Amino acid sequence: MALPVNNNHLYKVLIIDDEPLNILALCAVLKSRGYLTVTANSAKEGIAKISNDNTIKLVLMDMMMPDIDGYEATNLIKNNVRTRDLPIIAVTAQAMAHDKEKCLAAGANDYISKPIDIDILMKLINKHLQ
Repeated sequence: MALPVNNNHLYKVLIIDDEPLNILALCAVLKSRGYLTVTANSAKEGIAKISNDNTIKLVLMDMMMPDIDGYEATNLIKNNVRTRDLPIIAVTAQAMAHDKEKCLAAGANDYISKPIDIDILMKLINKHLQ
């Protein structure tokens, strides 16, 4: 019996987070499921990577970062004609109802709170990469 083909390798996910352990954990999860990952330690670095790499298919955006936070970075990405259709999933430790609304108002396509439930994260990723 043939194994199912894993086409996730066709998808490159950018993880933008200022916490190295969060990046490490997310990379491990995504790589174990066949995704390519690219990382950025700041919003500025993430925006630069998006500008220089048109193969990025989805962004996991930490919302609480120094300098440019995820809200401003999401807004900048969504207001750029070239990148406005790039799906962004807001990833934040802030889990109140108004926090989700704030992320979506900034332009995020979806929202997940920390600690991350991997099953929910994978459902969100798959939903936006369909």
